[in-house]
Amino acid sequence: MSFSLRPIRPDDDAAVAAIIRTVMPEFGADGPGFAIHDAEVDHMSRAYAIPGAAYYVVVRNGLIEGGGGVAALAGGEPDVCELRKMYFLPSLRGLGAGRALILNCLNAARAFGYHRCYLETLAGMDGAQRLYESAGFQRIAAPMGGTGHFSCDRYYLRDL
Repeated sequence: MSFSLRPIRPDDDAAVAAIIRTVMPEFGADGPGFAIHDAEVDHMSRAYAIPGAAYYVVVRNGLIEGGGGVAALAGGEPDVCELRKMYFLPSLRGLGAGRALILNCLNAARAFGYHRCYLETLAGMDGAQRLYESAGFQRIAAPMGGTGHFSCDRYYLRDL
């Protein structure tokens, strides 16, 4: 494996924020209603240092090239978590890191006691959607919870 996964640390925050701010505009996801504007982007380690949440970074050649996490679905049912802020630089795509990170996040979600995992994305992120579907996520018709990401237009759910 040419990459490794580990929990986020405070000294990773700037690198993760830079990845989010690089990748989201690549897919046109930099306007209102997208996660790029969430207050937690600059302090991901702090945002996920709460019960029922975890965020992991993907390290390759000593550099953080991606990340993703799980946390309770805002405004959702208590047994539902959300796969959140999963973004990879182009240099990391196609190496199996996405599948590894999803599996890691789903295992964490089970350990936290969640029974279902939800995610939001948008048209144009076709590779990500294929990855989610291959990991057992099924597309649903409408958003769940209250994430505030009103510009997303694709929603997925998976039993854990």
